[in-house]
Amino acid sequence: MPRDIDHLVLAVRDLDAARDSYSRMGFTLTPVARHPFGTKNSLVQLHGSFLELLAVDDPALIAEAGEGSFSFAAFNRDYLAGREGLSMLVLKSADPAADRAAFAAGGIPVYEPFGFERIARGPDGIDRKVAFALTFTSDARVHGSAGFFTCQNRFPENFWRAEFQRHGNDATRIASAVFVSRDPADFHIFFTVFTGQHDMTATSLGVTFDIGESDLDLMSPPAFRAFFGEDQGADPRRFTAYRVAVRNLATTRAMLAGNAVPFTEQSGALVVPSSFAHGVAVAFVA
Repeated sequence: MPRDIDHLVLAVRDLDAARDSYSRMGFTLTPVARHPFGTKNSLVQLHGSFLELLAVDDPALIAEAGEGSFSFAAFNRDYLAGREGLSMLVLKSADPAADRAAFAAGGIPVYEPFGFERIARGPDGIDRKVAFALTFTSDARVHGSAGFFTCQNRFPENFWRAEFQRHGNDATRIASAVFVSRDPADFHIFFTVFTGQHDMTATSLGVTFDIGESDLDLMSPPAFRAFFGEDQGADPRRFTAYRVAVRNLATTRAMLAGNAVPFTEQSGALVVPSSFAHGVAVAFVA
């Protein structure tokens, strides 16, 4: 089975400012949590997937990548030195060891296993342990501009809370992540191995992988500009946008307008520009 989207890492320089922006877009956010490796986050829980607003908290705690090891915190610190935005695509994992073996068999890099746990405070005020096992890979062609790993949630019963999944903008799930490069088809082998999806749809706009509840869209710069209304350069080779499915676009439109969030209506979607959403364009779709 293909690996569906678990979450998107949205690297931001000012977590409080990003929380305010996402609140204005109509999202409910979890309290700020701190990682033992120098970063902090606040989440938007959707149905089976989530958005992770991530910032550097304590640079002194960040470990550098080593021989055969990947540093999540160092990657995002270095990403933020150049830009804010969608820094990492994270897919669901049922078996981290199997993911690692599949990556190695498919010829893409593998790194040492990594896991961590922390305490999360729920809307009921109760602290519960959450823990995750991460399996990293990479593509040298996008070194520093896009990161990739799978994530196994070891205590999902402690992580997901219904109260955090109710949003004023009527959001339900991540519909797709959008990667832009000059020649989208050049990346199909890497993404085939990473997602586990061997079937894809190729059009004049790019390449789409159906990975379950979500899609992965590889788009050319002209196609991205036509849909999202932004010029990301001739060959950005990074994630520049994502789509969020909502129950009712009229509810979302009223929320955005009422909170003075800039947006345009294009191809049946409400598109919030990257200038507002901290480096990544957000499209709300029915």
